[in-house]
Amino acid sequence: MEAARQYNVHEAKTHFSKILEAVATGEEVIISKSGEPVAKVIPLAGKVLRTDYGSFRGRITVADDFDDLPDGFAEAFGDEADETSGAAE
Repeated sequence: MEAARQYNVHEAKTHFSKILEAVATGEEVIISKSGEPVAKVIPLAGKVLRTDYGSFRGRITVADDFDDLPDGFAEAFGDEADETSGAAE
């Protein structure tokens, strides 16, 4: 695990927007006063930790007609559609 970035109070005031951007991407930031850590800024939402691929296997289904475009959809965007399948060529 990567160590949290540390800023003194003056740096934290100066770079507050930068700190918030880092925290929004999941980083933790420590604010220090006189070299002593006094606060930790952490993201509100917890990180999603994936244990393995396929964790939703059996819980999600995709309809057989998922790739079929609705009637008139392709034409609305200037594409000629195959009238028999409803899909763009």
